Parts: sequence; structure tokens; C-alpha cells
Amino acid sequence: MKKRLLVIGLDCAPPALVFDRAAELPNLRKLMEGGIYGKLRSCDPPITIPAWMVMATGRDPGQLGLYGFRHRRGYEYNKMWIANSTAVKEKTVWDYLGEQGRESILVSVPPTYPPKPVRGKLISCFITPSSEQAYTYPAELRQEIEERFGPFKFDVTFRTEDRSQVLKEIYQMTENHFRVIDYLLEDPDWSLFWFVEIGVDRVHHAFWKFMDKGHHLYEPGNPYETAIPDYYRYLDERIGKLLEKIDDRTAVLVVSDHGAKRMKGAFCVNDWLIEQGDLVVTEPPQPGQSVDSLKIDWARTRAWGWGGYYARIFLNVEGREPQGIINPEDYEAARDELAERLKAIRGPRGEEWKTVVIKPQEHYPELNGEYPDLMVYFDDLYWRSAGTLGYGTMYLQENDTGPDDAVHDYDGLYILYEPGKKGGRTKDANILDIAPTILKVLGGPEVSGLRGKIID
Repeated sequence: MKKRLLVIGLDCAPPALVFDRAAELPNLRKLMEGGIYGKLRSCDPPITIPAWMVMATGRDPGQLGLYGFRHRRGYEYNKMWIANSTAVKEKTVWDYLGEQGRESILVSVPPTYPPKPVRGKLISCFITPSSEQAYTYPAELRQEIEERFGPFKFDVTFRTEDRSQVLKEIYQMTENHFRVIDYLLEDPDWSLFWFVEIGVDRVHHAFWKFMDKGHHLYEPGNPYETAIPDYYRYLDERIGKLLEKIDDRTAVLVVSDHGAKRMKGAFCVNDWLIEQGDLVVTEPPQPGQSVDSLKIDWARTRAWGWGGYYARIFLNVEGREPQGIINPEDYEAARDELAERLKAIRGPRGEEWKTVVIKPQEHYPELNGEYPDLMVYFDDLYWRSAGTLGYGTMYLQENDTGPDDAVHDYDGLYILYEPGKKGGRTKDANILDIAPTILKVLGGPEVSGLRGKIID
């Protein structure tokens, strides 16, 4: 009988919360003891979109043309598009398996909205606007699921001060997901079953400062001190019930798309660009104003930025942007000079930052889509980039778009358990290694052009 593979996706899970706490997580520990595990270096940028599709296709963000959730539309100043499943042009592992006549079941793998046809079954992910939209393939799967479990819960509102409500909703959502997964797991026809639990990411962003004694907003004895480890114990229990349902021809891969760590604050990159003279405005920004609504004098502006877990910096290039002023011949020199200034930024107390500045053309072997001129990880990702501005300071103690205690980190994790193989081994890997490893475990086709290595 052909092998099967259950992929358990834990969005945002860092190695420390699983490997260092394995004693509290008996089911994950059992997989570690019976398999191979280690850190999984995420892609650049280490964020949900594009990371899961890097994993599923074996192609990096440059090849996919995906650098985050939103992208500029061409070189217009204020036109953009939001990434969804239609932006993914490369084949996924489930596409390759489908060509062999093998079925996959996919639940909440980002971005799978709007749902595209697969050989098997699909429930779309957290970017689904609501359960009022079509969110399954085949379409009739939706009714089958809703009759048994009610509408599928795609996400929660996690950037809110009402933490008790957030926690309640995270558990309700996760329980809903696992009940659906339990049910779909009974289908006898799948070769690949891949689900992603977004609740892990949400509990980190909503509760990290309550757990991490190194967080600048940590308060000893707070009521949510154990919210994150409690959720992990609950997850481990739910995973244990899934493991009881699979047979000895089923391999298991637990994987996260990136890690997490405490957020030190948000840096107002556009305020900095204004101060530096790169971004020229005709009206002073209002507190919390978005760069998209700023009155910008484009005829005198050299650069502007977008916020998020990392900063995207765009240059205003003559002949490329509508009112570009940087001569194309000066592009590299202007970009280098700006990159050096960005790397020299210090923290609020004058402390040195370990800021990483990436030039996409040098970083990716292939470059597609609407990429920024510079990608900036402030202080090694500890500081978010604030897209809004006008606060009277460049350093915000908290996220500018609502409460958020955590940032992303470079290393996610993986645990690969294959029945009959020697376990208890450790080996660090790269997110590009996941697609070829899945195809190898399942005896799928050999795909040319994949840069990742098989984990074994």
C-alpha cells in the first residue's frame, strides 16, 4: 500500500515553545523521539504569505512573486493588490500528486482563498472574507461541513484589548478546526492531508507580553501568564487524538512557517524618511495617518515605505514611477546610500541595532512580480515597521495598528516522523526543503528546479 503523509501546520510556532517544553507536550515529544526534528529557516520575508506557499511549491518568494500580503500594482503610487490563491502560479506538491492520480485534503493552508480545484478536498484559509463566501472544493463540501459542524471559523480578531474574548475565540476556532479535521481524516482516499492552525499565530500576537519576562511590557503575576503554554498543551492533546486515527503507513510532518519573539516596538520609517529629506510632504501628517493618505510632493520625493513585520522601501525612479526623480543611472548609488543610512539607525536610547537590509535583485536567484527596492528588518526583526506616522516620535512602544506583542523570527520548526525509520535525531533545515521531502516521503515525482534538499 502506498504511503500517506499527515502535515500538521502550526503557524508561527518557534522552536523554543515546542523543543524546550517537550516535557509538557507528550504527543509532539513522541514524534520527536521517533523522528527527525530541528529548526526550519523561513524564507525572506519570514511571514505567513508567502511562507506556506514557499513550503508547498519549493519555490522562493522571488520565483513566486509574493513578498507579503499586499503588493504595488505596477509602479503606481497608490494602487495595490492583496495576495490570494490566484497569485500562486507555480505547482504545489498536491498538484504533482494529483497528476499521479493521488488525492489530497487541504484545510486552511494560506493562501487557498478563493478555492481552486484540487484532486481531493479543500477548505480555504484565514484570508477568506467570511463563511458566506464559497470556501470549499468541491463546492458541496461546504454543506457537508456546515451541517455537521456549523460555519467554518477562519480567523479571530486578535488586535484588541479584550484579551479574554480573544482567548475564548481562539479556542472556539481551533476546536472547530480540529472537529472538521477529525472528520475529514476518516476519508480513505487521501495520500496527503495538510492543515494549518492559525490560532498559534494569533495566541502569540495577543499574549506574548504576558508570558515573556524579557518583554518591555511584561507584568509579573498577570492573569494571562500561562495563556500561550496552556494553548500549546491543548494543541498537543488535540494532535494526540489525530495520531490515534492514523495507521502505520502514515508519516507525520509537523511544521511551522516562521518563528516568533517579543516585539520591542514599532519604528516609524516614514517619519524617519521625512526627517532625512527623502520623503517630502505638503501637509504635516496627523497622528496615526497612513502613508497611503499622505499629501506627498512626488516631484521632490526620493523614497517612501510600507509597514509590517518588515519595511518595504520604494525609490521614486525617473521613467519608472509617474513622477520619478532618481536618474536610472544613479539608482544603485542612491539605493546603496539609503541602505547604509537605514543600517545606521539606532534605537530610542541610542543603542545599536542589528538591522538587515536586503536588495531583492541580489537576494533572489529569480525575481518576479512587484518587489520593493529594499527590504528592511529593523534590529533583526525585533522592531516592526510602522506604516503610519505623525506620532511625534519614531519609536512606538506598541504596534501602530492595534495591540500586538510579538514579531516574527527567522526560524520555524519541523518534526518528521516516518514509521520504521530511526528516530530521535536532530538536523536543522530550510523551508525550501519541505516540498522535495514531502514528494520523497510519498514517492511523488522528481521535480526539476527545486533548490531544497530532502530531509533524511
